[in-house]
Amino acid sequence: MNSEVSRIAEMAEAGEKMIERLRRQAFLPESRKALSVRYGIAEAAALLGCSTNRIRMAEDDGRLPPPPPTENGRRPGYSIEALLNMRDVLGASPARAPLDRPAIIAVQNFKGGVGKSTVTTHLAHYFGVQGYRVLVVDCDSQATTTTLFGFNPHFNIAREQTLYPYLSIDPTQTDLLYAVQKTPWPNVDLIPSNLELFDVEYELAASGADGGSVLASRFRKLKRGLQDLARDYDIVILDPPPALGTISLAVMQAANALLVPMAATTPDFCSTVQFLSMMDQVTSQLAQAGIEVEYDFIRLICSKFDSNDPSHAMVRQIMEQTFGPALLPVPILESAEISHAALRMMTVYELERPIGTPRTHKRCRANLDEALGQVEAMVRRGWGIAAPASEEAVVNG
Repeated sequence: MNSEVSRIAEMAEAGEKMIERLRRQAFLPESRKALSVRYGIAEAAALLGCSTNRIRMAEDDGRLPPPPPTENGRRPGYSIEALLNMRDVLGASPARAPLDRPAIIAVQNFKGGVGKSTVTTHLAHYFGVQGYRVLVVDCDSQATTTTLFGFNPHFNIAREQTLYPYLSIDPTQTDLLYAVQKTPWPNVDLIPSNLELFDVEYELAASGADGGSVLASRFRKLKRGLQDLARDYDIVILDPPPALGTISLAVMQAANALLVPMAATTPDFCSTVQFLSMMDQVTSQLAQAGIEVEYDFIRLICSKFDSNDPSHAMVRQIMEQTFGPALLPVPILESAEISHAALRMMTVYELERPIGTPRTHKRCRANLDEALGQVEAMVRRGWGIAAPASEEAVVNG
């Protein structure tokens, strides 16, 4: 073998070891990701749509436990677990009604570098903060989403923990419950991925003359498996591969909503147009094969938007003129806080304190809440309800 080609394995091994080293540095002392973020009483009240006085009254009468004080006697704030308990006690859960179908959202674009996995993980944690029951399914063998959840796909995840045993030509699992992993978020679960999931693509491609029927059966099987699993969740978020392969097609057919992230550059705009054209052709071909693709909503969201870059503003204007209301009005801003959090294999919602300046963090968090809240509004609209109103809005209304 060519000496330079043989170096590929050496570089891959060195890279895998470095990922594990970074993971261990990020999650000391136990080398496991933990959720340490806390919310003050004003933040908690805003999230629950109630007054701080209502929370204090519930603590005073024993319905809610107050957060245990720190060594210096200060209130440390409320954990996500405490917020979820508050929602149950105060009747502030946003969970869907039993007859409302879960939102199964595919976050997809065939163009790399648009922040697909970043959008996926931040969207999952946004819904987690808001109190929804969330399942994230990493369908991409590159496993970026799995990594951002604190797992090392090379060392921590076996092929038997991915979608592979369910989707392979010779399946060993009849449902997807086996693959669900707990995360540091009490209301956010994950089906992880690793490089071996790509074997499904090889197997289906090599299925011979019967490949068409095998592929169709896998499409229906994934949809059925996700629908069964989704009964225990409000939101299911799918992160498919950034390519038009069998897994991507199965994911897009299994979803009931589509979110397309794209950066504000001309190449990204052109690539997204090509993606939409391919989607149109593929859905037509699937329909002819008796495989229906139905979405409650399809929206594009501008990601990695630099408000100080005139070229970004120009491309975003082109997006607005082209896609109209299908483009969500609030973009996700490019922020060093997102990049710094990703270096720690985290999202902004997991940061216990700002990495940069408090002002930068506050601006980034406010933008994420507003941008991702647009998706929440569409989900709730599909359930026939509006976004939860605060007590102040009710009183002033």
